[in-house]
Amino acid sequence: MRENAWTFPILAAAVTALPGAVSSAGAQGAPATPELLLELNAATPSDKGCRLTFVVSNRLGAELSRAAFEIALFNQAGVVDRLTVLDFEQLPAGKTKVTRFDLPGTDCTKVNRALVNRATDCAGPGVEPSACLKSLRTESKSGIAFGI
Repeated sequence: MRENAWTFPILAAAVTALPGAVSSAGAQGAPATPELLLELNAATPSDKGCRLTFVVSNRLGAELSRAAFEIALFNQAGVVDRLTVLDFEQLPAGKTKVTRFDLPGTDCTKVNRALVNRATDCAGPGVEPSACLKSLRTESKSGIAFGI
């Protein structure tokens, strides 16, 4: 009888722990959602105007032979000050790269927000033209609000 008295609590503990073990094992094996991560990392004054530094990670699972976005820059009053196209060029699958863009005549201290208005170019083998915007995720470490 004593053997059975110990067996039940041990068996109950194992059964209780099993769902958590199964769900975390399933989470590890589940593929990540494809995404294109675009981070506005810095905005610094340059001799040409404002230099925007982006960190871009292609997690789409496919190479992009070209990716470009129209970006709207808003001033401190919330008014669109400028529309510009930033061409990130080739983005290999699984690769993260840093790209800088100089915006002549733009004062970084007056840029309050940046918005990805649309993808002007999104191409690669087996990549749908809508994939760049549909799978885009934005972040900012620059102090400028950045989003879609």
